[in-house]
Amino acid sequence: QAQLVESGGGLVHPGGSLRLSCVASGSIFNINVMGWYRQAPGKERELVARMTSGGRITVADSVKGRFTISRDNAKNMVFLEMNNLKPEDTADYYCHAALTLLAGPDAQYNYIEVWGQGTLVTVSS
Repeated sequence: QAQLVESGGGLVHPGGSLRLSCVASGSIFNINVMGWYRQAPGKERELVARMTSGGRITVADSVKGRFTISRDNAKNMVFLEMNNLKPEDTADYYCHAALTLLAGPDAQYNYIEVWGQGTLVTVSS
């Protein structure tokens, strides 16, 4: 009933920048939280940044001052501006949302978790 689609990944040199985008679609009542996770090879998936519909932001210490998260609630979109990229930022980046649907019994009160397919960010010379 809901899907997330990411875009914007690619290859960039250290110190460069990328902008990731994610759009949610479906019979959505509310998206309480949208954010980004990443997973490097051989490592656990970790939170990068997330933002509530009310504007509350959580950012991982490893990317503070370099990455900026933003949302366009009217378009059901979330963005991640990544600046001064480092090789250790190389990972698959996944869009994530906690949302409620329009349909179903008590649907508006039951949050579900939705994940995007991932987009690869490679930081290398």
